[in-house]
Amino acid sequence: MFARRPALLAGALAFAAAICTGNATATAPTPDDLTTAYRERVRQQLHPPAREVRQYADAADRMLHDAGIDLREPQYVTVVDRNPHIQALLVFWDDPVFGFRLIGASPVSTGRTGRFDHFRTPIGVFDHRLPDGDFRALGTKNELGIRGYGKKDSRVYDFGWQQAIRGWGRGGLGTMRLQMHSTDPDHLESRLGTVSSKGCIRIPSTLNAFLDHFGVLDADYEAAVKQGVKVWVLAPDRQPVVGAGRYLIVLDSKRAERPAWSPKPF
Repeated sequence: MFARRPALLAGALAFAAAICTGNATATAPTPDDLTTAYRERVRQQLHPPAREVRQYADAADRMLHDAGIDLREPQYVTVVDRNPHIQALLVFWDDPVFGFRLIGASPVSTGRTGRFDHFRTPIGVFDHRLPDGDFRALGTKNELGIRGYGKKDSRVYDFGWQQAIRGWGRGGLGTMRLQMHSTDPDHLESRLGTVSSKGCIRIPSTLNAFLDHFGVLDADYEAAVKQGVKVWVLAPDRQPVVGAGRYLIVLDSKRAERPAWSPKPF
């Protein structure tokens, strides 16, 4: 864990008290549980060294601060490094007192430039909001036999319309729909760890199932459920965590070469 923001101790203690007094689900998975579940359930994993995990945690903290976001309660945060030599996603537990704790990391694919209608995945802090509207993959194949969103019923996380650099023609900014989703398990999942998407973030199918089952990014969605809103995209057998997050942070570490902990796929 990486300590910071001690002034938020009162908020963290209040959060802990809410759990102890029954204002949160007593049986909800803890960060320890999620660390174990990640290790057991997510097939493709990376193991960045502690020094680099600290660097990602510090960078995420700075980006949240620069975006005017002050997290006063512990929650999960998802970080993606779009650097071509990294292409990784890291799930963190962000505690206002004790700082960031790594839950797990996996290879991903972000935007590949040089082709029409392909964007460089934008950098920033993106809010996973209910109005943007997640959906589930149909599992249908395109003319090349590829299931672009992965197997049927895979969750497609939607972060809305975003400005991104065009990867074709004269470049410049354009508008793309930023999504995070699985990819074809038979033809494309083995390529995770390289830039190959049209701008969205492709993730392993087992990571998709992990995020979906535990509601790691579903703070807005679960809040709506508590208010009596029927949210069809949430799985009925899910096991939502206390401290569900809402923020996807995309950064570029500016690495000039590929580290051993993030090997290029064959």
